[in-house]
Amino acid sequence: MYLNKVMLFGNLTRDPEVRALPSGGNVCSFSIATNRNYKKPSGEKVEEVEFHNIVTFGKLADLCAQYLKKGGSAYVEGRLKTRSWEGKDDGKKQYKTEIIADTVQFGPRGTTTGAGGAPARVTDAEAPQKAPKDDAIDYPAEDINPEDIPF
Repeated sequence: MYLNKVMLFGNLTRDPEVRALPSGGNVCSFSIATNRNYKKPSGEKVEEVEFHNIVTFGKLADLCAQYLKKGGSAYVEGRLKTRSWEGKDDGKKQYKTEIIADTVQFGPRGTTTGAGGAPARVTDAEAPQKAPKDDAIDYPAEDINPEDIPF
């Protein structure tokens, strides 16, 4: 049995880009930066930064484009995929390794997220459903008296 699994948590380095596929679905691409801090044997502190290309499809692509923004954080689970093509100018074979995301969990909401907030976790198989405004919970206007609680 073989395993191709990637788990990343980092900050977006650019706003997500959405494109339409010939099949009618959408594809969204964005990149995430992760870092690693360590000390060399000499005691010098070193910070390494890695940039990862992320690709999502379908409903997940729409949600990522709607809720993710440059500088925001995200947790991504997916698989590695390397694609290749012939260069237009020189005809040399070119390669790009990407992470095809199955799950994206949006980071804490900040001033960069859209109105309405982001769902906590979204997978390809799930689509968040907003509750109708008519079914909202009516909380009492007065404060709760601790003496009314039975325990």
